[in-house]
Amino acid sequence: MTDILDDFMIRALLADVGTALACGALGCFVVWRRMAYFGDAMAHAAILGVALALLFSVSIPFGVLAVALAMGVLVGSLSGSTITSDSLLGVLSHSALALGLVAVSLMPGTRDDLDAYLFGVILVVSRFDLAVIWGGVVCVLAVLAWRWQALLSEILSVDLAYASGLNPKRDSMILTLLIAAVVAVSIKVVGALLITAMLIIPAAAARLIARGPEAMAGFATLFGVIAAIGGLYAARAFGTPAGPSIICFAAAIFCVSVAAAHLRRG
Repeated sequence: MTDILDDFMIRALLADVGTALACGALGCFVVWRRMAYFGDAMAHAAILGVALALLFSVSIPFGVLAVALAMGVLVGSLSGSTITSDSLLGVLSHSALALGLVAVSLMPGTRDDLDAYLFGVILVVSRFDLAVIWGGVVCVLAVLAWRWQALLSEILSVDLAYASGLNPKRDSMILTLLIAAVVAVSIKVVGALLITAMLIIPAAAARLIARGPEAMAGFATLFGVIAAIGGLYAARAFGTPAGPSIICFAAAIFCVSVAAAHLRRG
């Protein structure tokens, strides 16, 4: 029994750490560009992706990725003077969430699946799940390394980015793709309701103590990994849900960072 549990814990730990690595640097861009609400919209759309994947018997990450990408493209194409981006995000994200919940409720025997993807089921991560998660991690980190300077230039100044021969619209779409990929690969780890927290909290904690973008990305990744490992073992020790326990651990790290920042200024 112990060997089986240890095998589950090793797979859960690998999935946990992989998710933290994918969320670390990417979460910095979510914080810098104030895209928290956009991240929530992607996470809400993930439930519709789960419902469609179950309906058509395809891979859950594929369904989530497809719907999250559709959400990003729709927001980008419909945002304009007639409706503000936050209003559009609110309409689309909550509509997608409601539609996904209704669709799942109409499919017999899917209630347990819905709970799993709302709150995460990291302790039953399979080898296939690990392959999907780490494949996503490699792709996200590779693209971030490739477009790092371009994405930073766009944050500093869109005009400067254009003057440098960059294409901010294309890079915004790349960022949307990366967020969608992270949502797709991490939904089984922390659940759709908490994916955005995994992106934002470590990055927000890192921002308080880091002195540059690269340092912030490094600290965010480190804090995410610490939260992932600490939360997982806290969940095992106290019998609490793994996903929420990870986020609670991340929130504790954020509180420590706030205190450290105040002490440094004082």
